[in-house]
Amino acid sequence: MTGTATRHLYLVRHGEASPDESGLTEDGRRQATLLGQRLRDVPLAAVHHGPLHRAEQTALLIGDQLKNVPLNVSEVAGDYIPHMPTRDELPADSADFYLRFLADTTDEEREQGPVLARRALDLFTGPVDGEEDRHELVVTHNFLVAWLVRDALRAPEWRWLGLNYCNAALTVIRYVPGRAPYLLVANDMRHLPAELRWTGFSPEAHI
Repeated sequence: MTGTATRHLYLVRHGEASPDESGLTEDGRRQATLLGQRLRDVPLAAVHHGPLHRAEQTALLIGDQLKNVPLNVSEVAGDYIPHMPTRDELPADSADFYLRFLADTTDEEREQGPVLARRALDLFTGPVDGEEDRHELVVTHNFLVAWLVRDALRAPEWRWLGLNYCNAALTVIRYVPGRAPYLLVANDMRHLPAELRWTGFSPEAHI
């Protein structure tokens, strides 16, 4: 990917969702508002968000804390399987685990997810044209954050699996012309009080 100016890509998994995933919990709304406050001084050109309500609601709450930053809904920022690995791509000791995890994926998901994932790389990654750096926020879901981090690290396509992100945690990737991407921060929750951290993770993964 070519470009003449640096892109700063801010990635966020939506706030904590209700059990039926129809929207955010009260904690999820607080998470989104606090993240928006943290981002107030970032010169964001745009906030992109997925079409599902939990992502849209998160983006709106973040946007309430920003000044004149446009919000754009995009299916590319949605919730989908970015890559369906075959057994021979996967490490032998974990292949069964990952294949069981993906076993209920529909034919449509297997076909459409990788198409959207390629579009996400085209739209959201790499340096940008022009003379000014660009800062963009994508409010999305765990799988897409993992896919874009995997790409920044030049890891194999299957390696989006096993990368997990907390609700309303911040991940930032910097794309400088002529250099490999920089993963500046990942899963950063410093804007959240202790009781709002680690949602979206099983208790044994908390640190």
